[in-house]
Amino acid sequence: MSDATLNSIKDDPNDFAVQISDQIESFLVSVAEVAKGDDPDSAVPYLLLELSQLLLAGGRLGAYEDILPDERYEPDVGPEPDVDELRLRLAALLEPIDVYTEVFDPYQPRSAPVACRISDDLADVVTDLRHGMAHYRAGRVTEGLWWWQFSYLSNWGPTASAALRALQSLVAHVRLDTPLDELNGLDTDSSAQSDDGELEAEAGAVMEAEIAAPLGIKPGGS
Repeated sequence: MSDATLNSIKDDPNDFAVQISDQIESFLVSVAEVAKGDDPDSAVPYLLLELSQLLLAGGRLGAYEDILPDERYEPDVGPEPDVDELRLRLAALLEPIDVYTEVFDPYQPRSAPVACRISDDLADVVTDLRHGMAHYRAGRVTEGLWWWQFSYLSNWGPTASAALRALQSLVAHVRLDTPLDELNGLDTDSSAQSDDGELEAEAGAVMEAEIAAPLGIKPGGS
């Protein structure tokens, strides 16, 4: 983002808030529509597009100066909306490619990959975004922006980024005609070794059970 763009954002914070809220609202509506399952063949590319657009809003929040809430304590927004139905619908829609591997912190040496679910990721992102939207719709614009910025840095940003990478990989496999007949990482390699040279067997077992099985892949591609 150029200095001119950053300056224009700071000069008109109200316009910035409207743009961010519009992007977030669009994402919330779109994910709910995808979860209905009316067009399952388009679910993956459509979610890829929506997450990409959402992360543009997240990048703008990350580049923006620190937003401070108007009140010392967060006002009550009432009970959190239940996302279990959304999560279950997405899990059913994305089966058997719902589970994928992710390194939680790329700056943590020898981080072992962990099993994640796209459906869980999307539901968690929606929860964070709805929380901020509740403040925004109640007229607490600064509080909403603060929450979206804070949770982008602490939770929904990394979560959405991980899901985006998984979806992009799926689209690439299809468009480049490289079937998912083998899953790299089912056998832990040297990057997942501990300091004393022992393999992270537990991480490998989790990936084998939660990723290979849903995809119908045998360990080691056998």
